[in-house]
This record gives sequence, C-alpha cells and structure tokens, in this order.
Amino acid sequence: MRDELEKLAIAGKIGSKHIEPLLTLAQGGYCAHKSWGFGRITTVDTVFCQFTIDFQGKPGHKMDLSFAAESLKSIPADHILAKKAADLHGLRQMAARDHLGVIRLVLNSHGGKATLDQIQKELVPDVITDDWKKWLEVAKREMKKDGHFIVPLKKTEPIIYQAQETTVQKRVMDKFKAAKGLKARLAEAAELLKNVDDLDDKAAIVGEAIATLNAEITSHQRTQPALALEAVLLRDELRKAAGLTPTEGELTENALWNQGLKLGQLLDGMPAAKHRRALDSFKEATPTLWYEAVIGTLNNVSAKLAGECAAMLMENGKLDLLRETLTRLISQHQASSELLLWLAKERSDTFADILGPEVFRAMVSAIERDIFNEKKSNKLRDFILADHDLLPELISSADIEVVKDLTRSLQLSPSFDDMDRRSLLARIVKVFPIVKELITGEATKQDHTFIVSWESLERRRNEYDDLCKKRIPANSKDIALARSYGDLRENHEYKAAKEMQKVLMRRKSELEVQLNRARGTDFANVRTDVVSIGTKVTVHDVNNQKGVVFKVCGAWDSDPDNGIIAYLSPIGQALLNHPVGEEVEFELHNAKHKFRIDAIEALPPAPKPPEHTEAEAALAPAN
Repeated sequence: MRDELEKLAIAGKIGSKHIEPLLTLAQGGYCAHKSWGFGRITTVDTVFCQFTIDFQGKPGHKMDLSFAAESLKSIPADHILAKKAADLHGLRQMAARDHLGVIRLVLNSHGGKATLDQIQKELVPDVITDDWKKWLEVAKREMKKDGHFIVPLKKTEPIIYQAQETTVQKRVMDKFKAAKGLKARLAEAAELLKNVDDLDDKAAIVGEAIATLNAEITSHQRTQPALALEAVLLRDELRKAAGLTPTEGELTENALWNQGLKLGQLLDGMPAAKHRRALDSFKEATPTLWYEAVIGTLNNVSAKLAGECAAMLMENGKLDLLRETLTRLISQHQASSELLLWLAKERSDTFADILGPEVFRAMVSAIERDIFNEKKSNKLRDFILADHDLLPELISSADIEVVKDLTRSLQLSPSFDDMDRRSLLARIVKVFPIVKELITGEATKQDHTFIVSWESLERRRNEYDDLCKKRIPANSKDIALARSYGDLRENHEYKAAKEMQKVLMRRKSELEVQLNRARGTDFANVRTDVVSIGTKVTVHDVNNQKGVVFKVCGAWDSDPDNGIIAYLSPIGQALLNHPVGEEVEFELHNAKHKFRIDAIEALPPAPKPPEHTEAEAALAPAN
C-alpha cells in the first residue's frame, strides 16, 4: 500500500504529506467526517485515486484520496464507534456482563475521560437497549469500588479512567480533604459513609473525618444552623458505622435545638432527604411539645415536607389533631397551596371525609392568594390542571346545589385563564351534566329556602349527626381494614367499602345543603282564608263527588295514608293560596284531577323540640 501511494505522489496525484494519513486510514478501516459522521472504508482504489466509504447516512460514497487525507479523522479499531460497526451484537453481550469493560471502552475512545452525557450518547440506544438508568446505577456502584475510576459528584464533570489503581480509602479521603466549605465536605462525608466497610482502617479514617466535621459544626452553628444540624446528623451516622464513641465536648443535636431554632426555617434549609431524620431529632430534643411545633409548621413548608410532618404525626398517634388542623385550615380557606398540594397528591382513605368540594374552594383561594403575593409559579394550579381525576373525585359525592355554587365561584375566579377554566368546567359537567345549563346560561333558577316542621328537621339533624359521628368513621375503619388484606384489584371488601363511602359522602353533602336551606316552624298563627302551610283542607273530587281531607305540612312531611302531604308536592302546590269554594286542577300519576275546596282549618301547633333555642325559631319565616 505504501509503494502504491508513493507512486501516486511521484505522479502528482496526491501530495507526499498525504501518504501517512492515508496509510493510517486504510489500515484502520474506520473514519469520521465533521459533517457525515462515522464511516467505514470499504475499498481503496489507487487506479482512480479514491476511497469508497459507507457513512451512516451516505453509503457507498466515493472520495478523492487527497480530500480524504485532509478531511477525515482515522478511527482506531478499538474505538467504541468501530466496535459498534464491527460487532454490535458482541458489544451488547459485553454490556450485559461487563459494565466496567464497556465504560472503559468509551472512556478510552474519548482520551481517558467522558461525561455521563457523552457515555449515554455512545451507548444508547445501540448498545444499551433496555433501561439505561438501571444499567448506569449498577455501573456506577462498580466504578466506585474499582480503583481505576474517578467518579465525580457532579454529572457535568467527566468520569476519569486511570491505569494505576488507588484504594477506596485514599480516594474518598483525598476528596474529603480537598472539599472547600462545609456543604461540599458533607457531600464527600456522605460518600465516605457509603464506603465505610471498604476502608482499611475504618476507625482512624472516620475519626479524622469526625474531628474535621466537629470544627466546622462549631463555626457554623450560629450562622448556618441548618447546615450545622445536617453535619451533626451525618457525623453521628459515621460514628455509628465505625463503632466509635462520642468525642468529649462536641456539639449535639439537642444542644442545637436548645438554641431556639425555628423548626420550619431550619427544615427549609436542609435537603429533602434529611427532613425526616431532622424531625425525629427535634422530637427527641422536645419530647413533650414536639407535635405543637410540627402542627405549626405544617402550613408553612413545601408539599413534600408537609407530607413528612403529616406522616410523623400519624405514626405517633396524632391523627385526630392532624385531621382537626386540616379541617380548620380548609374551612377557613387558610391552607397554603403547598399543604393542599400534598393533600391532593395523597388523597388517602384516612382523609376521605375531608376530601370534598370545600377542598377545591380552599385550593382556589390559595391560588388567588399566591397570585396576589406575586408568586411566580404555582405547583397546585399545575397539578389541578394535570390530574383530570382530582376535581371529579372531590365533587362526586356533593349535593347538586353545592356543585352549582362551586361552579359559579370557578367562573368568577381569576386563578385560571379562559382555556383552563373551560377545561375544569367540562370536568364538572362530566360528573353533573345538569350544571351545563348554569354554565351556558340556559337556566337561571334561584335558590330558595323551604319550610319544614320541627319534628322533620330534628330527624334530618339526627341523621346528619349519625352520619358524621358513626357511619362515616365506621366506613373509614372498614376501608382501612380492607386495605390491609392486600391486592386492591381483587379486594371485594375494599371495593364495597369505597362504594359505600361515596353513598355516605353524597348523603352528607345533601343533608348539609338541605339543613342550611331549611326553616323550622310550629305551624302557629297560619292563615285560614286560603290554603296555607299548616292547614287542614277538606275537598271533594268533582268527578266522583268523594270527600277527602288533606293536612298541608312542611317540605319533609309526607304520610299519604293519614292525609299528610308536603306543601311542595303536586297536590300541595295545587291547593296553596286558594280559598274555600274554588276548584283546583292538577296532574298526578299521568291522570288529571279536579278538587273543590269545602273547608280550611288551622292545624294544632306542633311543639318545638326543647333543645332548640328561641333564636333558631326566629329564623323561621312568618306564615
């Protein structure tokens, strides 16, 4: 080959400077072009003075030898690109059994070092066809144990391969000593903790690291207490792992907390992974009043941290206090968007009776508050829009009047733009199609109060109390018990309990609306010149001349066998406000009826239950 190239140079077809580059290219067989990428040299034609090259997107490309010498970079046969071209199947098998071998191949192809992004680009999707993240995690663990690889903490920094092996002990301690600042040193101390079992002299190395940390903790306890606490917690973990005893005079967790540190502020200054350990530390330092501080923190921290606080409260028997706090914050529309975000993500059966339409109202209020405070982003709003099941679940058991009211509020709220608002309204309509009329303006029905007897009002109140105090809590226990049985897909007890939950919550919402609109009365001092609520009416059927007596009572009173009818019933509505002697017509069960009113009398006043106050009686409208 050299002889042929020298002849071409003598003939003036190529330059003499091109001989060596062309020899390297021809012998290696692989090349790279800045525009066309990786290529394989398939033929060398010294007659026509050209290469034939298969580029990835340009197979069979003819290239003049002089141009090739100037524009191509030779790729050695042991380069990752050449390996992929020559034996991709073999390379995939290698990746499955020899993680470090593949990583080393990539690093050597890049001059001994490469970033994770560069490694991924070379291996995915050609070599690593399955889960890259899973493969990489295994590879990283192996690299950290192997003395030839230097793995940085930052993803943007390159992984380095060195021929001379260094011990784990030297590697981690060199990095620990070189770290600048307590934050950077904690990162290296965490790495030291991971490798503590691989140290040759665990006690000496860890003892040296602890001494360094103690000095840093003392200097940071006032200026950066969160960082100091994080260092204390990690120091204690290192000591335990190495089997060492505490150093005399060192700063402890309790000593830090006794400085009057604010729980919320301190936790906000710590990594999320350390929050639970810090909470446990706080509980140990303040065993009698810890939960008060945690409850006070709940509404002032991130969603993730709120979840940690809630979990800690529940694990320590403070569920009732947590539920009471959540209910209060939601009902008063004081819950933060972060706390509501946690509750929305959680949506566990533990809070089933709290998760209703009022939660969505509180969410809207929280978002509006964030807008007023010029908060740049709102994760709660984004979550509401992204989770298409959230709003339907919150309103599924609600009374229609509650849903209508919520719909009106949503239409007027500045929390969402027009497109997002329409999306939310569509979700409501999907659950309650009747609301479409309200949205489109096809119906403008006004809410009205209605009159009920004290006796029927008392029955509804008792039913509501029974729901809240007995049936719903019992159902929550049934759900929790059913969950403990395992797989929810085949758990019929769980499904039945959840269905009952929907029934109970819907009835609860119905009763809340009804009790709010109802006005109790004893039917005293009623008008008898016309049929009124609280009158006894004697009529006869014009068609068959049979006499009938009706007692027109409250909206919830109905006993047809004894002649008691509700004033909102078809018969009641037909009779109301008509005097003696008039005839009334109405339709019932697809049949038309005509009655003539013969007499009107006042019913005896119904006694008012003793437990109700005079103030409640004053709420009843005059008859």
